[in-house]
Amino acid sequence: QVQLVESGGGLVQPGGSLRLSCAASGFTLDDYAIGWFRQAPGKEREGVSCISSSDGTTYYSDSVKGRFTTSRDNAKNTVYLQMSSLKPEDTAVYYCARGGFFGSLSVTDYDYWGQGTQVTVSS
Repeated sequence: QVQLVESGGGLVQPGGSLRLSCAASGFTLDDYAIGWFRQAPGKEREGVSCISSSDGTTYYSDSVKGRFTTSRDNAKNTVYLQMSSLKPEDTAVYYCARGGFFGSLSVTDYDYWGQGTQVTVSS
């Protein structure tokens, strides 16, 4: 049974940092790309970053490039999203999802999703 469980969300002040975790089970993590997505109220879900299965190449949306970093620990079956220099516009529910072999920021390229974790950036 494929499962993805996000954790690490919370309330943080602008300029602060958070690290999200995505614990995967039911499949071999390094056979699949893992993506991070977010959805703010009233907005569509958007791709934030992903890490490919082939060589661990990472991709980032322009809105988070230089501030967010994705990494993977296959031994722990966990993918991380390190978020720094957070802004109020980063406020959203963050999801991780399982993709194909290569990385993608397109929602339609992912088949299994976690339940999401709330990130709120506010003073």
